[in-house]
Amino acid sequence: MTERRRGAALEKALLDAAWEELADNGYARFTMDAVVKRAGTSPPVLYRRWSDRDALARAAIVHTLRAHVLDAPDTGSLREDVLTLMRQINDAAHVQLVTVMSGHLASHHQETGTSPGDLIDPSVTGRKEAVDVLFDRAVDRGEIRPELLTERIKSLPFDLLRHEFLTTFAPVSDHVLEEIVDTIFLPLVR
Repeated sequence: MTERRRGAALEKALLDAAWEELADNGYARFTMDAVVKRAGTSPPVLYRRWSDRDALARAAIVHTLRAHVLDAPDTGSLREDVLTLMRQINDAAHVQLVTVMSGHLASHHQETGTSPGDLIDPSVTGRKEAVDVLFDRAVDRGEIRPELLTERIKSLPFDLLRHEFLTTFAPVSDHVLEEIVDTIFLPLVR
């Protein structure tokens, strides 16, 4: 007999099952019943926490993104910090995460009228704080001018990296990462 899951362990199992269901079948075929079956639980257990598949999908995405937040590198320079973080994001697991989310969740966006940004809000997933640390350190070191740091500029290198993933479905060459940082991003903040 298996041990009964409760509390945080149960919620993690439910969210992991929901993410696996999304990744395997996409939002169009994502059902509460499929998550119940995959998690090995009962419908009331799931519905007590999430009222519908949209709420569950959102919770599963946030849960998965929080699990993949990387530590902010501290190399001593903004250039190397951003490149190090981009190289970590560029690994195969992160490329798969981005492409799965984008491809499989297209039907979610059509059905709910939301944008991808609504699901992957960096302030909700913990990603914003991780990246802000890089910029705070660079300002403290005098490398960049804080008045030039808009939210769009802070996200630019990572948005361009995501664009590369979505156009190639593969990790990006180091040459491209350096080009993004050296010729596009750094000139905007110096």
